Amino acid sequence: MKPIHILLVEDNEGDIMLTVDAFEEGKISNNISVVRDGNEAIDFLTQTGKYASRERPDLILLDVNLPKKNGHEVLHLIKTNDGLKHIPVIMLTTSSSENDIEKAYKNFANCYITKPIDVNDFMVAISKIEDFWFSIVSLPNNS
Repeated sequence: MKPIHILLVEDNEGDIMLTVDAFEEGKISNNISVVRDGNEAIDFLTQTGKYASRERPDLILLDVNLPKKNGHEVLHLIKTNDGLKHIPVIMLTTSSSENDIEKAYKNFANCYITKPIDVNDFMVAISKIEDFWFSIVSLPNNS
């Protein structure tokens, strides 16, 4: 089985480190790319600028509260682009706002997870993401 390529779109350095650590402890071989704002996410996904030679990810973990373009704007671009809309997007954010949740699903997020505050709970949440999305779900080919 080839490694799963994950795009983590997150601006909080602590959350980046926790997420990467949690996936490294996991059972599935994966490759994690990290971008820190909405514009970088769009460049990565559309393979422009410094990301021109990057492969598209198999799964996207997307924060709502991002600099430059927020997660809702990035999600909208992904789900309205024929070349990107097949990529599953997990909204992984601190926001538990009903408005953010509703807006994410209206823009076709595949799921919405509010980040647990406790580090151990966060690690468990990431392992459950890995178990479900990499062991149970069949992901589309990213080409």
